[in-house]
Amino acid sequence: MLFVASQAMSGGASAGLRSTAGICTGYIVHSALAALGVAAIVAASPALFMLLRWFGIAYLAYLAARLLISSMKAGTSAPTRAMAAADALRRGFLTAVLNPKGMMIYFAILPQFIDHGRSIALQATLLSTVFIALCGVFYACLSVVLAMLGSRTRGSDRRRRWIEGIAGTLLLIAAGRLAT
Repeated sequence: MLFVASQAMSGGASAGLRSTAGICTGYIVHSALAALGVAAIVAASPALFMLLRWFGIAYLAYLAARLLISSMKAGTSAPTRAMAAADALRRGFLTAVLNPKGMMIYFAILPQFIDHGRSIALQATLLSTVFIALCGVFYACLSVVLAMLGSRTRGSDRRRRWIEGIAGTLLLIAAGRLAT
């Protein structure tokens, strides 16, 4: 959520919506893995789950570092629209795929709602579809609302730096919490 918020406030609604699309696409990967039974393999292997978790922590720390470094630079030039769009989509995807919390939803929580007497793949797909749709709607609304708030700050380099600094710090705190 924090990633989508920072994208929407700094890059507008389109950046927030592209990040949302990337996140939802990443959740589709989790969904497919759960439907195919890979979730059971990951859940049964603490070492594999720990490896995935640390990749997620490292990626959050990387995003935090990029925001913090950008916040320390005055008047950074904005990337081209095409690069920014592809970048927001890609970063959203990686944020979701490497998110340990997202993995936990599919690998630990989702199976609790599945009736083993019925088609597991169908139930996992249906539950995942509902989850992804709700996330997409919520993140899209968040993007639009925060973009309106961010539109007031886009002209001000000082405000941009504050927003990026706060978002980077919060992502760093989130990575630290996941690590501990």
